[in-house]
Amino acid sequence: MSKSAVAKPQQRKFLGFSFTDGPEIKRAIAPKSLVRFKRRVREITRRAKGVSINATMTELVPYMRGWRSYFGFCETPRVLAYLTSWVRARLRVALWRQWKTPRRRRAALLARGVRQQLASNTACSSRGPWYLAHAKALSVALPNSYFQSLGLPNLEDVR
Repeated sequence: MSKSAVAKPQQRKFLGFSFTDGPEIKRAIAPKSLVRFKRRVREITRRAKGVSINATMTELVPYMRGWRSYFGFCETPRVLAYLTSWVRARLRVALWRQWKTPRRRRAALLARGVRQQLASNTACSSRGPWYLAHAKALSVALPNSYFQSLGLPNLEDVR
């Protein structure tokens, strides 16, 4: 009785999928599934874990690949693009926190090709890691191609 109901398709979910409103009904990922995905990625990239980026990737890549294989056939690709960029931001935050001190952060940014003034300003910034993960310095130092080279799958590409 708790699982059965008579309702519009937009108000129900089935096997992790739901349907959009509007004149053209499309298959979408259910909100509960998105919450579960984000919770799992947060567990993998959490702050207190203290492991290398390679160890994080060995745990994250199979999870994302499996998730993409199941949910990659949704008809709302904007959600997949958002989740991919969100995961990259989480990884930038993890790396930023691993560098710990402003001196190490500045050195790491300089080693990755960021201009000296931008690296100094970013390393000494009082802004939080999540804000800085979207800043220009970290986008230059840790571009999308860097995470692709580590093996991070793109949720938009269903193969």
